[in-house]
Amino acid sequence: MDEQITRREAIDKLATLINPAIPSDDQENEEQSRLEDPTTKHPQPPFNKQFQPFPGLAGKMDPVPDHGEESYVGSGRLNGRKALVTGGDSGIGRAAAIAFAREGADVAINYLPDEESDAIEVIDLIKKAGRNAIAIPGDIRDEAFCQKLVSEAVNQLGGLDILVNNAGHQKTNESILDISTEDFDRTMKTNIYAPFWITKAALPHLKPGSSIIGLSSVQAYDPSADLYDYAQTKAATTSYVKSLAKQLGPKGIRVNGVAPGPVWTALEVSGGQTQENLVKFGEDTPLGRPGQPAELASIFVQFADNDGSFATGQIYGSAGGSGQP
Repeated sequence: MDEQITRREAIDKLATLINPAIPSDDQENEEQSRLEDPTTKHPQPPFNKQFQPFPGLAGKMDPVPDHGEESYVGSGRLNGRKALVTGGDSGIGRAAAIAFAREGADVAINYLPDEESDAIEVIDLIKKAGRNAIAIPGDIRDEAFCQKLVSEAVNQLGGLDILVNNAGHQKTNESILDISTEDFDRTMKTNIYAPFWITKAALPHLKPGSSIIGLSSVQAYDPSADLYDYAQTKAATTSYVKSLAKQLGPKGIRVNGVAPGPVWTALEVSGGQTQENLVKFGEDTPLGRPGQPAELASIFVQFADNDGSFATGQIYGSAGGSGQP
């Protein structure tokens, strides 16, 4: 026996048949169920105090960051592409590497030897996506290694057309008087010299359609008092992105940058924040929490994708409502 339906349900069904663009109640309910409240989507402060020796491991953080391991679903946007991501073992670099692989790209990641346990997880995730995964540990503060890094990535990937200069060093210091020349040098070498060396080495291999992506920060626009040296490097990154985009645009190579706000990564628990700031990390954003690396992954994909072909010299902010780019 057919189930009885109300007059309203009958009208809705008829309207849907006449004009499929009009959603039924079931469709509306399904769409509503897909909505996610960004204020409660991920962990909120207060967080537990926690410290790790530099460079820190994502797997030992509480809570463990979300890099998209379970959530990122690709759709073939980067099929056949070949990417090199520095700092690809954890944080934003890890999220980009996972997303690239699930979009069809082969990926090489660079990281410090102390980060091997995190890197092994990323390599495994790239392989599970059916892509070629290359691990190249080493310290990018050394120019010779930067040249070797690019050479190995090109040889093992069979080319290169996406370069992500993501690796960075950040250490909080209350006063400029607390920053030694050695500390200052480490920040500058990691955040400014290394992208310079790596980009120079990579450029001869990049063909029209290739993409270079740098990692800037809200620190470039609204620097914190305790990140004197780090903020300088992010301002420099913003400028090199815009300058290099003008230089390489005629060659068909796009250069863009991503400027995160507070994002929950190993950088923060290994000296990037004081323990007091770590407990309330991200609470001053309009969303009331820090971002998770997974929430930035799609930005890197868009900058690498051919669909973003008119975007160059751009800085894409993702700061929970408090960024300026």
